[in-house]
Amino acid sequence: MGRWEPGARERLVVAAVDLFTEQGYDATTVTQIAERAGVTKSTFFRHFPDKRELLVAGQETLSRLLAEGIAEAAGDASPLEAVAAGLERASSAMGPMNRVLAPRLKAAVAASAELQERDALKSVSLAAAMTSALVARGVPDPTAALAGELGVLAFKRGYAEWSEGDRDPEDELAGYILAALDELRAASASLG
Repeated sequence: MGRWEPGARERLVVAAVDLFTEQGYDATTVTQIAERAGVTKSTFFRHFPDKRELLVAGQETLSRLLAEGIAEAAGDASPLEAVAAGLERASSAMGPMNRVLAPRLKAAVAASAELQERDALKSVSLAAAMTSALVARGVPDPTAALAGELGVLAFKRGYAEWSEGDRDPEDELAGYILAALDELRAASASLG
């Protein structure tokens, strides 16, 4: 087993998702994940504190990209336009591996209460990143919080649609997320 091999983090995520799908989250050990990824157990722990954290691999990067996109949106952008800029920026971090793993990861999360809890915490964290970035732009807190929550819903809906079914491999995630944000904006306007 190689030490500090390139791509070890990605291989660990793929191995974990495969094992979670095959035998369930609870039955999967860190040792099995490391072996499947072709790395040592200590390499696993260099990348992740425990197997639960595999679910949120890349969350910090995603939060940072969302906040950067919001911060760099045009000065006269509405809160949702700024959120759209953040979502576009964040979607650039999602590639073919994300698209392939998404259905298996969704199944693993659905089968584990612990992973469902961790996934919910991820959503809260992403919404908080967007809310903070909007508040830094001068958006009032309640408006920023609502826009951040809509951003998370749009991200989840767009990501699910992008990763399901027979989609053109060249389709960009951003298009699906922005379409979902537009649908949510229209739906919120109808609330009266």
